[in-house]
Amino acid sequence: MASPSSSQIQNKPNLPLKEVPGHYGWPFFGAIKDRYDFFYNQGRDDFFKTRMAKYKSTVFRTNMPPGPFIASNPKVVVVLDAESFPILFDNSKVEKRNIFDGTYMPSTNFTGGYRICSFLDPSEAKHTSLKNFFMSLLSANHKNVIPLFQTHFSDLFVKAEAQLAKDDTSDFNSLNDQTSLNFIFELFCGQNPSSTALGSKAATLVTLWLLPQLTPQITLGLPKLLNVLEDLLLHTFPFPALLVKPAYNKVYKAFYESATKALEEAESTFGISKDEACHNLIFLVCFNAYGGMKLLFPILLKWVCLAGEDLHRKLREEIRAAVKDAGGKVTLAALDKMTLTKSVVYESLRIDPAVPFQYGKAKEDLVINSHDAAFQIKKGEVIFGYQTIATRDPKIFDKPEEFVGDRFVGDGEKLLKYVWWSNGPETENPTAANKICAGKDLVVLMNRIMLVEFFLRYDTFTADIGTFLLGPKVTFKTLTKASS
Repeated sequence: MASPSSSQIQNKPNLPLKEVPGHYGWPFFGAIKDRYDFFYNQGRDDFFKTRMAKYKSTVFRTNMPPGPFIASNPKVVVVLDAESFPILFDNSKVEKRNIFDGTYMPSTNFTGGYRICSFLDPSEAKHTSLKNFFMSLLSANHKNVIPLFQTHFSDLFVKAEAQLAKDDTSDFNSLNDQTSLNFIFELFCGQNPSSTALGSKAATLVTLWLLPQLTPQITLGLPKLLNVLEDLLLHTFPFPALLVKPAYNKVYKAFYESATKALEEAESTFGISKDEACHNLIFLVCFNAYGGMKLLFPILLKWVCLAGEDLHRKLREEIRAAVKDAGGKVTLAALDKMTLTKSVVYESLRIDPAVPFQYGKAKEDLVINSHDAAFQIKKGEVIFGYQTIATRDPKIFDKPEEFVGDRFVGDGEKLLKYVWWSNGPETENPTAANKICAGKDLVVLMNRIMLVEFFLRYDTFTADIGTFLLGPKVTFKTLTKASS
């Protein structure tokens, strides 16, 4: 199996050099057709699978939504296997400038007029100072993660049980939205958003700001008769930031007044103005962290639910034994002993990554390899990877389409270099010189704590699993209280 290290991204002499298959169709109309295929005619997964089968290649050309009139150039080269995908992490060969959301970039009016760190290339000096600021914040708050998480999510479970008792079902997603924002805001700003001017409307105001930036990537699942109308409203013209400016101003005020210490550190230690640091902190907390948590926890519970009671039994036994050995406390040392729990988290991140799209623009003419061929990419071409297919590569993973909870236990840990949810291999760490998520370790830790808190409280559970916008919707049907 090939390592995804950048040193191996080169033309292998035993592979035939081929033209990248596929085409973009007629100008304007080809992009519209591909957009309709992506959202309505085929759906996200089949959009790629049908083209992969048609061209008999995991590397091919197509247009990526949104296309006209939001994205001026929707043309991409798609990479869908474990051999070609890592080109997207090689910052010597691909540029990440203004490509965080893909072939379009939302107006900087959404973020106070600044290009936020996510849209900066590592070669830019500002990226270094902002990324170091983020990592400093994360390090300073690391010790607060477990107790804060326990406090906020214990309240979530109490509310879920009350909903079940009243209505026979409980909507995890809606509870998770409010709880996740309360937790992540307090972690970085030192107080619950309900104590600020945001009050009980914090999640609503943040979501109002988030959605216009994400609408080019979503479909509402409306009846087919309404597809044309939805496409016109969501995918054709950019939403003006002016529409959400009042909501964003309230969010900005809450952060600026609550995160005083962090903003002062940004200015004194990293040379970032308080204003720019505040807009970046909002994006980190509300877009990256909260936006991710809205998807991550439903994804985790979805796959654990579908895995069934045998996995539930193994998880609760491991979790309760480790916590008992730690004197009844959830500690980092106790978490490290929970190898199955950690593997389950990695498996959910592999099979269903919350952010499955990665983009990069070729800095030079280069050659990328799939398992079967080599392909010439021209300077300036946009390379796009759909992680959900690439991390199910059958040449790397056994039973790639199945959720295997213990996949990464023991020798299985060697496969972590093919888990890329964080915009880089799980075996590598975030630095100012790369685009790996600054909160990579925090995300894994939160998911582990979620499973621990859940199975300390419950023996098993059942749920209805549906779809909502960009991720799954989890509706609890039963929560069986812990018997021992």
